[in-house]
Amino acid sequence: MVGSIVITMALAFSILSMILYYLSFCGAQNTLNYARLFYHFMSILVIIASTILLYLILTQQYQYAYVYNYSSSDLPIGYKISTFWAGQEGSFMLWLLLTSIVGIVLQSYSSKRGDLEARVMAVFALSTTFLLLMVSPLFKNPFAYLYAESGFIDIKNINPSYIMQAFLEPFRFIDQNSQQSYVKMGPELYAALKSAGISMSDFVIQGKGLNPLLQNFWMQIHPPILFTGFALSAVPFAFAIAALMKDDYREWVKQAFPWVLIGSGVLGFGIMLGGYWAYGILGWGGYWAWDPVENASLIPWLIGVASIHTLLVQQRSISKSEGVGRFAKTNLILCILTYVLVLYGTFLTRSGILGDASVHSFVDPGRLVYVFLIVFASIFAIIGFGSLIFRWKSLNKKYIGEENILSRELALFTAAVTLGASALIVFIGTSAPIFNVSVETSFYNETHIPLVIIIGLLNGFSLALKWKQANGKDILKKLALPISAAFLLTLLVVVFSGMTDIMMILIIFSAAFALFVNGEIAFKEISGSRKMLGAYIAHIGFALFVLGVIGSSAYGKQAELDLVKGQPVQAFGYSLTFTGYKLIDNNQKYAFIINVKNAGKSFELNPVMYISSFNNGLMREPDINVGLTKDFYVEPKSYDGGESEKPNETQLTLEKGGAAEFQKNKISYTDSFKKGAMGSENFEFGVILKIESDGKIYTAKPSMKREGGEIVFVPSEVQGANLYVKIQTIDPATLKAVITIAKLVNKDADNPAPPREMLSVTASSKPFVSFVWIGVVIMAAGFFISFLRRSKESAV
Repeated sequence: MVGSIVITMALAFSILSMILYYLSFCGAQNTLNYARLFYHFMSILVIIASTILLYLILTQQYQYAYVYNYSSSDLPIGYKISTFWAGQEGSFMLWLLLTSIVGIVLQSYSSKRGDLEARVMAVFALSTTFLLLMVSPLFKNPFAYLYAESGFIDIKNINPSYIMQAFLEPFRFIDQNSQQSYVKMGPELYAALKSAGISMSDFVIQGKGLNPLLQNFWMQIHPPILFTGFALSAVPFAFAIAALMKDDYREWVKQAFPWVLIGSGVLGFGIMLGGYWAYGILGWGGYWAWDPVENASLIPWLIGVASIHTLLVQQRSISKSEGVGRFAKTNLILCILTYVLVLYGTFLTRSGILGDASVHSFVDPGRLVYVFLIVFASIFAIIGFGSLIFRWKSLNKKYIGEENILSRELALFTAAVTLGASALIVFIGTSAPIFNVSVETSFYNETHIPLVIIIGLLNGFSLALKWKQANGKDILKKLALPISAAFLLTLLVVVFSGMTDIMMILIIFSAAFALFVNGEIAFKEISGSRKMLGAYIAHIGFALFVLGVIGSSAYGKQAELDLVKGQPVQAFGYSLTFTGYKLIDNNQKYAFIINVKNAGKSFELNPVMYISSFNNGLMREPDINVGLTKDFYVEPKSYDGGESEKPNETQLTLEKGGAAEFQKNKISYTDSFKKGAMGSENFEFGVILKIESDGKIYTAKPSMKREGGEIVFVPSEVQGANLYVKIQTIDPATLKAVITIAKLVNKDADNPAPPREMLSVTASSKPFVSFVWIGVVIMAAGFFISFLRRSKESAV
């Protein structure tokens, strides 16, 4: 309740701030200070609300729906914190928090630059207003109570001391397919609990937990960095609209440029952190799958990077002439489009419209949220492009300057067009499922090959060009060494790899060309003015990134291997020997031990498999031997213990007093037994089964008991009948039990085959994949260095 009140108050202050900032722009007196004050109030309240949500998570307040759905008491502190952004409500809350903080910095920045603050902050406060609406009690409220809406919760998450009480009887249900018991949570049960004097916090004592795929270090930092990029993308949008509001297009470029740089750098780095997470945890050996959620972040990044190139041209042309400068309309369109595409991507991934096309999408948020997301994106698109159309006549002032095909201006514009073409391709492919059209990953790969070649060549070629015009002979003289070095490197790659694909050869040449041109100039720049050092470093990072992508994806090797314990298996120069396994993470996971030898060196890999209590599914975690020139990647697929004690398992559902047949054996459920109080440390609950086999009668007592705070299932072996029995579930109210029964090892065989313990894996060799990650880090560093330089310039 407190969190919802705080959010509602923050929404009111955001609206007031937005209105007062706009009135200040219109000339109203004594409104600017109040607008600033209200924005600060809003930001403080958002920080308070975020702190409350984090407190609820860390103190395990499962009476709140969001905490129950995404957290649990057994999570380490780092993963508990990451549940803050694990679901829709929390991720919107994170986006709001980061946007509010960015706004505080923007407010200070714009207040020092003439009349800029009122215009920029009026637009920016609109963004915080919409995000506050999204997390308000009307839509995706992270502070909603678990009982506010009817739903079913697993009985294992209920305090055992209340399970058998009479008031709960009308709310207990059994899933007929899984035979799992549930409690129907809703206002009626809350009223019953209240009447019994039981609080929700005492009744619900465990949460559903965090998706095991998200229980990874990189998921603790990837979403905050990505959403920081989303928050920063609102700033260039605000600057563009502010310029259109005043009808003045000379100053906004210099003012917005640092924000475009830092926003693009942070967003790109956040995107690739997600790629690194996918590489290390998903097990398919890749880092980019052209999934709609990945694409939704990539599209605005491509447009943002395109705008950097054309903003550079406009800033220089403004300083050399009167008027709005070159590419004024282009830059306004690109800065508006960047944020609109962030919102469009949010609609695609959060509305559930791509639920069948993406493994990431948040599915079925409700019709009201669906409509609101459309309104959210549409209003910003209408404001942006409507303002542009309104001012189009003012922007039609032609730039007066010399045109030359061999000019840096044209090269930068061509680079922006190429990046825009890439964004358009990804946009079409990502949006296609809306119209029931499926797009294969080959569509993206094949259409991007020529674009990457063009970008690489432009990357190097543009740096040899002068502004306005250049001499062809001078260009060739400057580029002679880089072209020769790139040709030599490409030739060596072709000779030693046996590469024959002409397009791959051209990509390697273009990336090498960009690498050598930028490397040469950056080396000279270090001892010189260092003004453009950031751009050269970013370009070097991009070139290394492309080389890494080609090396790891086009020339990686993969093999499916069956590793019999103790027997070496060869795969592309590596010798793998499976030697056994060890239990890790409180004996919950199996880490398999594989000794690997290659080129006289040896190392151990420990891929992991386990059954997740979150979804009762088999989870696999790969292990990677990381090297500068090559990664060796092993993903576990399956494990056979050799002497399986329970082949041909059969699941039976029995009611007390009932019976069933299994391979000519009659299984009768005669009674149940219970030891200790339910929920206590020595608690045990089981069933007594009478087994009639070959005219003889045997007894089995499979059970479930609490050990060390965990529920464990104790099987029962019936040696005389050669059977193995284990409880799957047992309902404490009806005593209906689901059991698993199977034959033990065939003890009558005269010459049983020796056990063959075997681990099946997928092994992969990833040449130069490290260049992908090194390139990303270098590229991000280049963006940051450029940001520092342009920030100083914008203060002048």
